[in-house]
Amino acid sequence: MPMPALPLEGSCRCGDVRLKISAQPMLTMACHCRGCQKMSASAFSCSAAIPAQGFEVMSGEPVIGGAHGDDTHHYHCPRCKSWLFTKPVGIDWFVNVRPTMFDDVSWFSPFIETFTSEKFSWAQTGAAHSFEAFPPMEAYEGLTKEFSTQG
Repeated sequence: MPMPALPLEGSCRCGDVRLKISAQPMLTMACHCRGCQKMSASAFSCSAAIPAQGFEVMSGEPVIGGAHGDDTHHYHCPRCKSWLFTKPVGIDWFVNVRPTMFDDVSWFSPFIETFTSEKFSWAQTGAAHSFEAFPPMEAYEGLTKEFSTQG
């Protein structure tokens, strides 16, 4: 699985919010949960876990929207409502960025897929690892290590 050429920039659909990453993803994912299906209007959402110090909003002011609560904040463009990134509350060392926002998406492929218990029977991602819900916390260290050795 190729890693992106850095830095990598992108934007929401209307271009009002511009994003940049300057650190390689720690993990790439596809989530099949009903919440992601509804927010993405698709069979699953795609994301790349980016170290927080390697993520930047270059322009625009994303707003919290979508299904959010005390544990997760989903950020959107206030104009076009594109779902840009997600920050788990209380976890400040990574940001889940929607890779579809980047100008170059050729590098993206989900390494893991989550919530296969809610997946459409026809939805295929080609992910190397599948989980009925989220992986157990103790699995992430091994998954990120394996991911970093790909490509």
